[in-house]
Amino acid sequence: MAQLKRFFVDTVGEETELCGEEFEHAKNVLRLSVGSEVILLDNSGKEYTAVITAVEKKRMTLNVVRTELGSREAATDVCLLFGYLKNADKNEFIVQKAVELGVNKIGVFSSEYSSAYMNANKLERLNKVSKEAAKQCLRSVAPEVVYFDGLDKALDFAKDYENKVFACEFATESKCDLEKLQGSTAIVIGSEGGFSRAEEQLANDLGFASVTLGKRILRAETAAVALTSVVMFSLGELR
Repeated sequence: MAQLKRFFVDTVGEETELCGEEFEHAKNVLRLSVGSEVILLDNSGKEYTAVITAVEKKRMTLNVVRTELGSREAATDVCLLFGYLKNADKNEFIVQKAVELGVNKIGVFSSEYSSAYMNANKLERLNKVSKEAAKQCLRSVAPEVVYFDGLDKALDFAKDYENKVFACEFATESKCDLEKLQGSTAIVIGSEGGFSRAEEQLANDLGFASVTLGKRILRAETAAVALTSVVMFSLGELR
């Protein structure tokens, strides 16, 4: 049986309206009509099965018939913070894969060696990618992508995580055992230029443990997906 199509809305009531891009996709791409069943998502972790009762020029009305708690969210809070990259497709790739792997929070930051610049349109695009990835992998929540205009602000955002992992290309050994992680975990990955020694020291001073990803230098997008996968496996999310 095919999975019901999934749509994000701001709020869900007994009667809910679908508007904007989600409406356009439902009507013009998927050709959904009165009587079709869909799943509505409001980022609360709940899934609302609803039936389309009316289709108008710029909106459709749906009646909720069943509410369930989504079962595909990670049991442990994991945050991925990565340096913003010059190539837009690579940023989108990292966000997409982080969502698929079950990350709860995603942040992008500028750092000393960053050479790319964020704006409102780029951030909006990354959040759209997060929603599309969440729908594809059947999650109930699309993590919000937030931007920090400095590494210090990104590190401060993750200060309360139980495990704080800082991937550093010049680290000679890992200061934490990735195989034995338990509890909430924050992951920090640099941009194409990596981190400076001063930035590593700042992270260490704030309780982040430098880790190595092996003998080879990985591209930033590879490092983000590889380390996130290792962390999620260690926490039991991929078993």
